[in-house]
Amino acid sequence: MTRTVPGLLAVLAATALVAGCGGSSDDPAAPTTGAAVTGDVTVFAAASLKPTFTELGTQFEEAHPGSRVRFNFAGSSDLVAQLSQGAPADVFASADTANMTKATDGGLVAGVPVNFATNTLTIVTAPGNPRGITSFADLTEPGNQVVVCAPQVPCGAATVKVEQATGVDLAPVSEESSVTDVLGKVTSGQADAGLVYVTDAANAGEKVTAVAFPEASRAVNTYPIAVLNESQNHSAAAEFVELVTGPEGRQVLAEAGFAAP
Repeated sequence: MTRTVPGLLAVLAATALVAGCGGSSDDPAAPTTGAAVTGDVTVFAAASLKPTFTELGTQFEEAHPGSRVRFNFAGSSDLVAQLSQGAPADVFASADTANMTKATDGGLVAGVPVNFATNTLTIVTAPGNPRGITSFADLTEPGNQVVVCAPQVPCGAATVKVEQATGVDLAPVSEESSVTDVLGKVTSGQADAGLVYVTDAANAGEKVTAVAFPEASRAVNTYPIAVLNESQNHSAAAEFVELVTGPEGRQVLAEAGFAAP
């Protein structure tokens, strides 16, 4: 009898080990513990995400030695167009749900996109607000040179919503393809005022004066993120999405002025 105990213990130990391994493989969505995440991850992201995603990219590379995050920042509509034309990428982060829907309907997205942040518009002027702009309606005052995003860009679509909600029709001197281009027109002195996200105004610091307006709440943009079907590094792409949507990502986004979805 005593000679069978060691054998029985060995069998039980082996059975437990096999059961543990089998449990992890039964759930394809379960994280692969201990699996190294390496290689390049190409992220197409809305221009307004540049400061936060650049910081998160650095965090990702530090957490995963051997990995490298490459970014392409532009207007969300431009990014969808590039992806539709076959541009290689692993992750897409849009500044609105409409452009993510275009990507999903076009068969570009793997799985279900995850909303990770929201953003609202604000007015930016030259430092000190020399034109004395205090409201959305003030943007229509004679002599004010105003620049906005094009309607197909999320910040432009939000501007249109505010116009419709207020009955105020702007007459911009130019419509830009990204929110960073709008900001650039104001900081360079080519425009008196522009409509950008609160996060862009905060990132610009003393280069602009931000003028909040209550009607901005009528057009809140929700930001979704997703792994792409044609990703060549699916595990690393999923890990980057997890970083953005997890506690570390939420903290970086909140510090930049983004609100929760």
